[in-house]
Amino acid sequence: MGKPTGFLEIERREPDYAPREERVTHFREFTAPLKTDELRAQASRCMDCGVPYCHTGCPVHNQIPDWNELVYSDDWQNALDDLHSTNNFPEFTGRICPAPCEAACTLNIDDNPVAIKTIECAIIDRAWDKGLVVPVPPKSKSGKSVAIVGSGPAGLAAAQQLARAGHDVHLYEKNAKAGGLLRYGIPDFKMEKHLIDRRVEQMQSEGVQFHYNTHIGIDTKAAHLKKQHDALILSGGAEVPRDLPVAGRDLDGVHFAMDFLPQQNRRIGQEPIDAPALSAQGKHVIVIGGGDTGSDCIGTSLRQGALSVTQLEIMPRPPETENKALSWPHWPLKLRTSTSQDEGAARDFSVMTTAIKGEAGMVKALHCVRVDDAMNAIDGGDFSLPADMILLAMGFIHPRHDGMVKELKLRLDERGNVAADTATYESTKRGIFSCGDMRRGQSLVVWAIREGRQCAREVDLFLMGASKLPR
Repeated sequence: MGKPTGFLEIERREPDYAPREERVTHFREFTAPLKTDELRAQASRCMDCGVPYCHTGCPVHNQIPDWNELVYSDDWQNALDDLHSTNNFPEFTGRICPAPCEAACTLNIDDNPVAIKTIECAIIDRAWDKGLVVPVPPKSKSGKSVAIVGSGPAGLAAAQQLARAGHDVHLYEKNAKAGGLLRYGIPDFKMEKHLIDRRVEQMQSEGVQFHYNTHIGIDTKAAHLKKQHDALILSGGAEVPRDLPVAGRDLDGVHFAMDFLPQQNRRIGQEPIDAPALSAQGKHVIVIGGGDTGSDCIGTSLRQGALSVTQLEIMPRPPETENKALSWPHWPLKLRTSTSQDEGAARDFSVMTTAIKGEAGMVKALHCVRVDDAMNAIDGGDFSLPADMILLAMGFIHPRHDGMVKELKLRLDERGNVAADTATYESTKRGIFSCGDMRRGQSLVVWAIREGRQCAREVDLFLMGASKLPR
């Protein structure tokens, strides 16, 4: 424990944000980092609990009390090494992870947890600024080759771990650049893409070979890829979105979130847009779905110049605060307001869409009804909203089956994901592994990193009979 009385003397503090009216004029990150002395003070609040529940809250099991003490002691190099020992990409999680570790923090019992996510991000950002993040090439080569399909956080984590273990790693990506949803789903105002680019450069220096614009199962047969390599990892995303089967769904102006969000990211990344251009400028936008993807649609729509943005959620409005005695240290159900929602979106709960209306093939209105907690329509609860654009952000159900998955004839689980357990991450076909959203379904970036790291160890064990990679 850096300072035994730190949590008694110092209140939690998080970074400040640029004013709403300023940040909606651009797509850059808008967080103002804490100064070094402020970070050290925040790190001193860590109680070094006898049972650090933050460990159980963190899917990658970051050694949070350890690097909190190192930051308080001004030992940033060892803090970096400790952080990297469990997490390949803390600059990603430090920006977009919802921080279940903070929900599990003992100090969260009175809503005052350690600012874990803030400190994590500060450690890695400072390390990059100081030139402390360097390639870690293998000391020797194994002579084994691994193909990884999908360069999201799971694929990137698996690739880096296996390259450092000495394997020849080839990472195949259907898009023009690496990152998966990190690049083509997460808006730049939450995470700028140069953060991915510098990690790609590091991994290339470590021996990872990236193959872009290569859609395995479409451009190249997956079976051919398997023959070229000693092991194959499938780490694509859960890309099939949940649809809205109501009258008027086929009207022009109704789009999936992942048809809308990647276009803006491609504009900023100066990539071509093949599909018809989508923009919220001058439109009344309705976002259906109350999760992170819906929030990203809000922030993007406001920055594009939407006249109004309304977010609808079929679930009831969560309570303002949770019952700690029932929820802690688990992730609680409570009302959360994202920075995008705080920028001017109207939010409504317990709302079910009944129909979409239009004129001349264009969407004009959304017809809804209020529902009770059992999702039954309430008499007299019908209403309509004007709409020029409707964005469907209701989650994803499973990976795409056409192409690679169907070609390899892999068994699927009951939810339509590639069947593989977390003991070996091996699919029903010998030498073919799966991790991340393709295996577990739609989830968090921190879970993807964990699965990529664990899968890498199992592949290393499969190839060599033993592994020194961490589990």
